[in-house]
Amino acid sequence: MAHANTLDVDSIIERLLSVRGQPNNRTVQLAEGEIRALCASARGTVDFEFHFLFPPKFERSRKKKDSLTPIANSGECEFGKRYDDSRIEISTEREIFLAQPCLLELEAPLKVCGDVHGQYSDLLRLFEYGGFPPEANYLFLGDYVDRGKQGLEVICLLLAYKVKYPENFFLLRGNHECNAISRIYGFYDECKRRYNIKLWRVFCDVFNCLPFAAIVDEKIFCIHGGPSPELKDLQQIVQIKRPTDIPDMGMLCDFLWSDPEADITGWGENDRGVSYTYGTDVVAEFLEKFDFDLVVRAHQVVENGYEFFGKRQLVTVFSAPNYCGEFDNAGAMMTVDENLMCSFQILKPAERKLMGGFTSMMGGRPSTPPRGKI
Repeated sequence: MAHANTLDVDSIIERLLSVRGQPNNRTVQLAEGEIRALCASARGTVDFEFHFLFPPKFERSRKKKDSLTPIANSGECEFGKRYDDSRIEISTEREIFLAQPCLLELEAPLKVCGDVHGQYSDLLRLFEYGGFPPEANYLFLGDYVDRGKQGLEVICLLLAYKVKYPENFFLLRGNHECNAISRIYGFYDECKRRYNIKLWRVFCDVFNCLPFAAIVDEKIFCIHGGPSPELKDLQQIVQIKRPTDIPDMGMLCDFLWSDPEADITGWGENDRGVSYTYGTDVVAEFLEKFDFDLVVRAHQVVENGYEFFGKRQLVTVFSAPNYCGEFDNAGAMMTVDENLMCSFQILKPAERKLMGGFTSMMGGRPSTPPRGKI
């Protein structure tokens, strides 16, 4: 059987984790072929060979049917039975992101993380606090690249964990997982400097396959930015066809760009120049309509790493402390336990000379320029 690429995901993870405890911003230079195979694995575009190294006990999945089982002599895999060997090779064209729904249905317990923005050392801190996969299940809310210096390490580690633990590790799309935005705000230049422009395009193809939202145990709705005035039924999310780019307006744009605003009722004009802001009444109506208890979103830097809104009906989680090296904000990770009780672990900001002050969730944040001017 011919294989277009060989992917040793365990070796990739091992090398990416080798800089733990090292000075910040130390790079890990994976081979370009490895990165392409990793992206193809996550997106499901080519035939290649997986090398999974499972721990003695298969990672916990509350949906037992989703355990991997190799089919003898077929080179493919099916879902439904447990396989206990410590090492397997699977040749497959099975999509990972595209095989899973655009609206994920997840079960607690799990950890929820907000924006990371290329701050790789802080991503490693998150895993040190919460447990490296498969010790805990994770949901990330988007914005993995741009702004920070190590978007490549961030997205490669996240994709590697997604490939290795597809039913325990989940990545939503943020507004920076878009070619128009990542072209301007750092990730394009990072790929061009360290590899080439073609590799940036490969990542953009993966971004176009990411899911948009997740529901935890039917009660907690998770998304990068917020709801949309065009959203009338959750089936609208389920029926989103991927791969897809992000339009300049409309429901998909709102999911990634909208922001809460305390001083308005209904929907208002967003000072980003794109999408809307929404008031506490919109959040309350959204929860009542779909029988949710909480909206969890990211997209905005908040001083303490998390901040509640609208009688604690919505919470913003931001996981990049000292954002852009300019803000004295903490980062946070939200833990949802089996009883849907939410708690927060805080990444304190490092002591450093600030280039700019912190004001509040709604003001003084590093702005993402209007989409219409890009």
